[in-house]
Amino acid sequence: MTKYSLIIDNEACWGCRTCEAACGQEYDFRTKFMTVTEEGPSQGDGMTDYMYRVNVCRHCDDPPCIPACPEDAITKRGDGLVILNREQCSGCQSCLEACPYGVIWFNEPDQRALKCNMCHHRVDQGLMPACADNVCLAHCIYFGDPESIQEVIERKKQKRQTK
Repeated sequence: MTKYSLIIDNEACWGCRTCEAACGQEYDFRTKFMTVTEEGPSQGDGMTDYMYRVNVCRHCDDPPCIPACPEDAITKRGDGLVILNREQCSGCQSCLEACPYGVIWFNEPDQRALKCNMCHHRVDQGLMPACADNVCLAHCIYFGDPESIQEVIERKKQKRQTK
């Protein structure tokens, strides 16, 4: 079975937030499962610099949110996608505490947890997640085979360093 990853090259991100908009649009702006945060300014080489971080579920190899959920509402599929079934969620918030990245949210109105399911409804139809579907202006969001993605990112980093 094909293994999927969503990998962000944070060094290449310039904070345009089109990924946030695409995620929000996919879910009718009811929620967005990714956020872009700005770090900085910092000073280096006489220049002011900012760093942007895209915060989204990492779909961990060994997700700590899965054993934390007493309702078995979070599962990992064979293709690597970590899915939260909101219908099974009891609202205990154990998964929020277990997530080392802080990317599981609690939806107060319906008292259930929310997280990125990597647009599994799109992936199951052979499409890319909304945030990775050619919307990123900096081309720093990758979806697919993790090893191939790492090779592409390394080549891009080498190019940036030679400039």
